[in-house]
Amino acid sequence: MNVAVIVCNVLTEEVRHFAREMPQVRHVEVIEQGLHNTPDLLRKRLQEVVARVEENPEIDAIALVYGLCSRGVEGVSTQRCRMAISKAHDCITLLLGSKERYAEYVREHPGTYWYSGGWNRCHIPPGKERFEELRRGYVEKYGEENADYLMELEQSWMRAYDQATFVDLGVTPVDEAVQYTRKCADWLGWRFDSQQGDPGLLRALLAGEWDSGRFVVLQPGETVRFTADENVLAATPCKSCGCTPL
Repeated sequence: MNVAVIVCNVLTEEVRHFAREMPQVRHVEVIEQGLHNTPDLLRKRLQEVVARVEENPEIDAIALVYGLCSRGVEGVSTQRCRMAISKAHDCITLLLGSKERYAEYVREHPGTYWYSGGWNRCHIPPGKERFEELRRGYVEKYGEENADYLMELEQSWMRAYDQATFVDLGVTPVDEAVQYTRKCADWLGWRFDSQQGDPGLLRALLAGEWDSGRFVVLQPGETVRFTADENVLAATPCKSCGCTPL
């Protein structure tokens, strides 16, 4: 089975590291980070990439290195290839190694905001640098007084968090990223924690070892739907997924 991998830029370094050991991985497509903020756009972008990958007759299956990602994967389907996706809310599950470990950690630490080398590289996470950049942009557009009001609105969502947790798989140097995360936590007044990830889930996804406990394997014409239970995702005919049409 020849596999094509479609991955968010957040996990590019980890995917390329493990894919080097896997001759069945014939192609890797990287999609820009941040599209989960606009799920319809993520859905459209993923569908475009899937269609392009399927044009290659050597590809038999697609490994979609995403989770539910704000429900942006709902509605994405193939015409020819099988496609597998992890039962995961987002990429943190792929770093931790299982949806069970993710659920347990969040249950014990409900105010956690996740950091990783890929997240820190691809966007500016909560912290002093993000605050200053946002405020500078608001001042330039709306003036000092309005900027203070807009920053209060911007920061209000952070009140739900009280901990910054860094997680990685140990495949790239992360000392600088860990220290940056710790500085963000200190500035925000949050606790800091670091978790060693587990590569088992990601490696199995890339290798085509798709057991039903960890993955949803889609046949052509099927997509995934959010189950709102411990399974996170399940297969469904594309027209019944309930997503916004492309």
